Amino acid sequence: MQYFVVMIDYGRRGREAIVDPEMTRRDVVSRIASGEYTNISFIHEIAERSVEDVTDDLLAEAALPKLPLTGANLRANTLDHARDLRKHEPV
Repeated sequence: MQYFVVMIDYGRRGREAIVDPEMTRRDVVSRIASGEYTNISFIHEIAERSVEDVTDDLLAEAALPKLPLTGANLRANTLDHARDLRKHEPV
């Protein structure tokens, strides 16, 4: 039997442990990536008689890759920056 325990911290309102034996690693990662799970204190993977802290691994898997800006985006950013400078320059 393998399952995950996701501990969510709500600050003053306390904590909540989400435990679903049918939830797979992929399910946990997709819920983190979608924003369903936020303010995660820790994620433990329980398999047989062992417990492993997999928080960093799953958060890294859920992170969206940083894509470099394309030429069109660079040009748009430059134009937006120039417009902002004109808008805020003293009269």
